[in-house]
Amino acid sequence: MQAVKGQWVQVSNIVLDVGERAAQAPKDTQALPLEMWVKGHLVSDAQLDDQCTIVTPTGRHVAGKLVEIEPGYHHAFGEYVPELDAVRRQVLEMMSYVYSKGASGV
Repeated sequence: MQAVKGQWVQVSNIVLDVGERAAQAPKDTQALPLEMWVKGHLVSDAQLDDQCTIVTPTGRHVAGKLVEIEPGYHHAFGEYVPELDAVRRQVLEMMSYVYSKGASGV
């Protein structure tokens, strides 16, 4: 698949090969390379699996293998935790009280 200059893409790089990982890392971790993925805008046209350069939103130029074109954000913060909802309500109540008293109420 072809990606064009300026398109939002994701590149991948191997940071540490197997055998270069820290000795104190778990064995299953040592058995895998340390890989990084970076998203940014493509500097020139490229095909999937090509080596290419991107410019990240912070302006860094990063070279790597093109692995995805127009990637999304697919992350989560885990399952719902009822205790955290209770804590959230308590914090909001405390903040409301403090703000109602002004700085001298702290």
